[in-house]
Amino acid sequence: MPKNWKTYKLEEISTDVSYGYTESASLEEIGPKFLRITDIQNDYIDWHTVPYCKISEKDLIKNKLEIGDIVIARTGNSTGATICVKDNINAVFASYLIRFRINQEIAYPFYIDYILRSVYWKNYVNAIKGGSAQPGANAKQFGDFDLNLPPLPEQKAIANILSAIDDKIENNLAINKTLEDMAMALYKHWFVDFGPFQDGEFIDSELGPIPKGWEVRKVKDIFNITIGRTPPRKQPQWFSKDNGVKWISIKDLGNSGSYIFETSEFLTEDAVRKFRVPIIASNTVILSFKLTVGRVAIVTENMLSNEAIAHFNEKEKAYLSTEYLYLYLKNFDFNSLGSTSSIATAVNSQTIKNIDCLIPKEEHKIEFNKQVQPNFEQIKNNQIEIQTLSALRDTLLPKLISGEVRLKEFKEQIESVIVSKERTTQKKTSLRT
Repeated sequence: MPKNWKTYKLEEISTDVSYGYTESASLEEIGPKFLRITDIQNDYIDWHTVPYCKISEKDLIKNKLEIGDIVIARTGNSTGATICVKDNINAVFASYLIRFRINQEIAYPFYIDYILRSVYWKNYVNAIKGGSAQPGANAKQFGDFDLNLPPLPEQKAIANILSAIDDKIENNLAINKTLEDMAMALYKHWFVDFGPFQDGEFIDSELGPIPKGWEVRKVKDIFNITIGRTPPRKQPQWFSKDNGVKWISIKDLGNSGSYIFETSEFLTEDAVRKFRVPIIASNTVILSFKLTVGRVAIVTENMLSNEAIAHFNEKEKAYLSTEYLYLYLKNFDFNSLGSTSSIATAVNSQTIKNIDCLIPKEEHKIEFNKQVQPNFEQIKNNQIEIQTLSALRDTLLPKLISGEVRLKEFKEQIESVIVSKERTTQKKTSLRT
């Protein structure tokens, strides 16, 4: 640790440590926002989805959140999950959360936030929360966590540079959502509402009236559909966390964007051969159809998947583009394949293979693809940039907060990476409807 750094316990840099308020949440705007454990996942709060609660003026003053407050989950699988309040909003916090209000004469709250997102904090929480069916920890245990703090100006500088990386990541995610929403809006305008084709003749089909010259076919007639496999879990030699062939789970699909780059597990080459696990070629659309039905992504390299995921491989004569199929499946009502209560178990591979798929005229497919492919190209490039920035942040974070490296050694490099990515923000794509 550098000589001008000091070690504190979390409770020593806190002016207040409090358990939250007990009340029922409501979707009606009957009081302040009511922050719960489920609202603080992934280092982010979407205040639009946070419910409300009734509370007296006295309790509101006691439990009101302020910018810079650190909130920590104290029970369940989320034990140790943290958030630093960044928004000036009328909100209180629930009883299964603990608030640490940071003494800002000693510590910069947003720097403390990064420490509590590091591997040091995760390892500490794993050690204190126990291995029971209902893990948990209390304020005293959390408060005993040791932090090595540089002088306040350096804390702010480190937090600000890491925050700039996070801001760029969030910006790219927002751009990608807008780009996909634009592509989906065009898809619906053309292939759900048939907006540009209303003046033409329509014919009956399995999907209802469609423009003359279009057709409806089963997806199995257009694609070779393969299903992934899982080697025996009791034989751990087939699995790896860091090398082999990337093996996609439903959770990986949930963590990806339109394109999937990373997986949490790999299969060995021997496992692929022994269990004949189907290879998913790059640019293939994949779909989850068990447990969680309807997650869709596009594969970016040769990968594998478990048996809950279907792969749509083009047949020799390509009828539909990757982008069209992606949007078709994203827009598809999977509840139509079974009752809402049983959808997770009712859908099987044969059900997926027999999905009806709308096939427009060739010229309409070509024109649609011309309009949406630039969006998907930019989405993919943005996801690559997110990967780069996330890796940079995750590499630097433990080194910066431990004092192993100093910010001045990397500040210019980090700033150049962030600036170089700004071309993505400035690049604009438009869709004609």
